[in-house]
Amino acid sequence: MRASHNTATVFAALGDETRLRLVSRLSEAGPQSIVNLAAGFPMSRQAITKHLRVMEGAGLVRCTPRGRETVWRLEQKRLADARRYLQIISAQWDETLGRLKAFVET
Repeated sequence: MRASHNTATVFAALGDETRLRLVSRLSEAGPQSIVNLAAGFPMSRQAITKHLRVMEGAGLVRCTPRGRETVWRLEQKRLADARRYLQIISAQWDETLGRLKAFVET
């Protein structure tokens, strides 16, 4: 699996502590409104919405209007794609370290 621009955008979007916390909240509690997502954050709902828009651009979240609210949900496929990519990199590192170990021991 080769890294694509889409994969890089996912990791760039996840490279922010606030966005990681939002992913965690959505993962644990499921779809939520901006009011619920912003609760406990030391920033405005508008700032949280900007973070969600970055994540939406990377395909990590999707919003759906529900009455007067907008509900945000995780896009599990994008997270699964990122997880698979990290597993591939991890396996490559394990293989490389194994070769290095064998070389050093001989």
